[in-house]
Amino acid sequence: MKVILLEDVKSLGKKGEVVNVSDGYARNFILHKNLGLEATSKNLNDLKLKKNNEDRIAQENLDAAKALAAEIEKGQISLAIKVGEGGKTFGSVSSKEIAVAVKDQMGIEIDKKKVVLKDAIKTLGEHIVPVKVHAKVTANLKVVVGEE
Repeated sequence: MKVILLEDVKSLGKKGEVVNVSDGYARNFILHKNLGLEATSKNLNDLKLKKNNEDRIAQENLDAAKALAAEIEKGQISLAIKVGEGGKTFGSVSSKEIAVAVKDQMGIEIDKKKVVLKDAIKTLGEHIVPVKVHAKVTANLKVVVGEE
């Protein structure tokens, strides 16, 4: 019997796959526990429409992320940290401060977890900071750090 899986089933398949199983396994386990549906033509068509809709939504999200990345790359933000004698800096610029500055200066709200900093910025000057906008899209934000 062909069955459309509604959830991941260990050693059988992932959600949305059409698998061929024995009639007893399908009736007594998969259909009984609502892990799948019988693969009738109506259910197959519904699955196809659902996948097309999910693909369309994923593409729209990717396009929106690309537009946001382009907007982030166009602008730049400026931050200030305290500097002592000889250009020695006190403190640093963290991903949280960058996220707040982007919201204040550019009007774009980004999560501080999306700002990819290996270490906090501790030097003056211009820095390029990657911002993970989407799983497939990363924008480069220009951060200018100056004296306070």
